[in-house]
Amino acid sequence: MGQKQELVLVDTNVFVIDLRYKRDPHYKTNLTFLKFIAEKRTGFTTLINLLELCGILSFNLNHRQLAELWFYFQDRYQVSVLPVPDLEAPFPQIGLKEIFDLFKKRASLGDALMVAVANRYLPFVSTLVTWNKPHLQAIFPKTVLTPEEFLEASKDF
Repeated sequence: MGQKQELVLVDTNVFVIDLRYKRDPHYKTNLTFLKFIAEKRTGFTTLINLLELCGILSFNLNHRQLAELWFYFQDRYQVSVLPVPDLEAPFPQIGLKEIFDLFKKRASLGDALMVAVANRYLPFVSTLVTWNKPHLQAIFPKTVLTPEEFLEASKDF
């Protein structure tokens, strides 16, 4: 009998800690989580998250490094980005009402865009993993866990 493979949506802050904050108190747990999902190949993120990550790191990366982050991100972390990160593609189709409805639940623009895109392009993920659990629990329609909580729950499988 096969093991249950929980498909997870990974928030931007998990990647930011890995790439920029090696002294963060959560760094070791964060890295263990990223290695776990890479090995299981159960991780997903949205195009919004990848764009947000590139925007955050653009202040510290040169043009070549920024392009490498964009083009090799999926290989580096063994996660799938949806919709597919194609620089020639139009921005994902999401309704403004859906975004505004998420604002009513106290969401930032970035979080609202991520959840709206995830709802449309990643309806099969069962869990969002983030270090920003309190804010995202109010707007993500499924389970929200920290990397630490996810790893603890995964011990059962």
